[in-house]
Amino acid sequence: MAPPSGIDTSHIKAAAQKDFFELLLGVRGKKVLVLDKSLSGPLGSFLKFSALQEHGVDKIFWLEDGVADATQKNIVFLVRCNSKNAYAIAEHVKKNSKIPGQDFEYTVLFVPRRTLVCEKILEDEGVLGDVTIGEFPLHFLALEPDLLSLELDDSFEELYLRKDYTSIFYSARALMSIQRRYGLFPRIIGKGDCARRLADALIRMRSEEDASDSNLFALTPSSILGELIVVDRESDMVTPLLTQLTYEGLIDETIGIHNSKVELDAALVGPPQQQQQGGTQPSSSSAAAPASSQKQKRPVVLSSEDKLFENLRDTNFAIVGNLLNKVARRLNDDYEVRHQAKTVSEIREFVSKLGGLQQEHQSLRLHTGLAEEIMKHTRSDIFNKILEVQQSRPPQLYLNIFPIGASPQPLTSAKFWSQTVENLLQWGIKEPRDNILTPPRWIADLAAGVDPSSQHDAIEELIARNAPVEAVLRLICIESLVGQGLKPKDLENFKREILQAYGYHHVLTLDALEKLQLLQSRTTIVASGVARTSYSNLRKVLKLIVDEVNEHNPDDIAYVYSGYAPLSIRLVQCIIQKPLMTATTKGRRGEDGLNAGVNAGAGGWRGFEDVLKSIKGKTFDEFQRGEDKALRARNILNGQNEKKVTVVFFVGGCTFTEIAALRFIGKREEGRRQILIGTTAIINGNKMMRAAMA
Repeated sequence: MAPPSGIDTSHIKAAAQKDFFELLLGVRGKKVLVLDKSLSGPLGSFLKFSALQEHGVDKIFWLEDGVADATQKNIVFLVRCNSKNAYAIAEHVKKNSKIPGQDFEYTVLFVPRRTLVCEKILEDEGVLGDVTIGEFPLHFLALEPDLLSLELDDSFEELYLRKDYTSIFYSARALMSIQRRYGLFPRIIGKGDCARRLADALIRMRSEEDASDSNLFALTPSSILGELIVVDRESDMVTPLLTQLTYEGLIDETIGIHNSKVELDAALVGPPQQQQQGGTQPSSSSAAAPASSQKQKRPVVLSSEDKLFENLRDTNFAIVGNLLNKVARRLNDDYEVRHQAKTVSEIREFVSKLGGLQQEHQSLRLHTGLAEEIMKHTRSDIFNKILEVQQSRPPQLYLNIFPIGASPQPLTSAKFWSQTVENLLQWGIKEPRDNILTPPRWIADLAAGVDPSSQHDAIEELIARNAPVEAVLRLICIESLVGQGLKPKDLENFKREILQAYGYHHVLTLDALEKLQLLQSRTTIVASGVARTSYSNLRKVLKLIVDEVNEHNPDDIAYVYSGYAPLSIRLVQCIIQKPLMTATTKGRRGEDGLNAGVNAGAGGWRGFEDVLKSIKGKTFDEFQRGEDKALRARNILNGQNEKKVTVVFFVGGCTFTEIAALRFIGKREEGRRQILIGTTAIINGNKMMRAAMA
């Protein structure tokens, strides 16, 4: 058997689909599916409504809306396991019991597991005897071949505000499923208190597997897997608070990406049949009709299956125009070939390529429209004022695709195509390159101890102009985190202005931000004695601020924020790019950074012990070993792979810019390792602020 080249994440979708269909087949006959809305996106990544119909699902209703037309005897509830859903199920059962002449059979499937708390609620509500309880162990979702997510949207709030560590348990179970398939991670390395909890949970689960002795080879060090690097979100809160500047990151910031889907105007998306290819979300058309405003929106899947998006997603938005420009030129040239086709064979060759050209054309149309939607936000004074505060210079992003006021025309319109090509061919930066995106000097100044009050007037102006409260809170939290707290007088002033401008209900928001340790005064931090991440110590040591960044041909991960290198990814580099980081920190760079005076084979945190003291949370480096005989047997079966798979897992969530930075590292390390990214959820600064508002 040939040695596997890495981890194939497609089996995760196949396994989830198989498990769910088996659960449905366990309920005989036609059935109604009552679905938790938060599960519609995750289920849509691997299920189609037509497949559900083949397995007996007649209609789908949302749990929040109730069962409007219970035409079938069997009702299946598929919900996340929480108390709110348990009470909702009990209410449904009690309401249906009042319908004369109706006898329903209820099956409740909790995701990802059933708990005693939910069962107790059903018992107290008097419906436990009327339902059959099961569980659907849905953990990792393969959003991309190199990206796995648990899609636990509330994990940040639960971990750091509510101190509910359930998502750590789910993360450990998900990672254990990888270990059962490929063997143990030889080494678990990480930073942060929640990361330590996850490592402990994995080690405990491994010992439980050893006790059961279910598989001789499953729990021996893998010949495929390398390190498991666990990054705690709490060790670097600043990175997600900054405005993401990659193409995918800005889509998430301005429009919002949920489960790899984005809701766009139907006129922008194109013909309905285009979306049927990626329309895997279970249809709920049989349920209550959606609002008329929602009919104007259509979900679009953003994934690597779209080759144009794959090329654009991780680039800095400043160069997206040039990339689309090149695609437009090439497509225009390809279409012009039809005029040169004279023989039958030449015409046949062009016709054979026509389908692919039309698909690329549609993709180009979609992304030019998406970029225009983004520009509606980036052209605004509010957006530029926010970046001005972060960067201490007003950035200018001019990317014009369609004339102002113009709307995209149908795909078949020759006028639209010629207009798109003309605009893209002329699309460029209208201002000098030096003024496009400058390094975030405010953060550098804060880390250097410079008085931040120079930007307070700008923040107060944003409040006076009624800028989104999330944006204002993000800026104030950045100052608090980087500057080791705010001066008490400044903090009280900001609190007063926020309450007066946005409403006194935000007293609870400000209190939650203090509990999250995102917004604190310096006196509170000193009195608490709790160690916090010191960006002033790390700024130069890890070179978090890079003054000169080439977005067109980047040579450092700092391009994702136009000058700021995410601390979380710098920590990953300290492990897998140790010679390069040692050269960076000590200022000695040889060819490929390899003459930095460090052993290239040194693993773990070795060489960066002093750096880690400036970062919040526990540091750990655990080895997992197995029996020599079992290890040799696994190596014989799977072969020895020189190119290992390094898994980087984020506890508490990660941003699209951090994913882009890891992919950048992965390309540099392609000959030595494959990087697989895992996370509890995809987050951004707005989601963090909304967690405090909940």
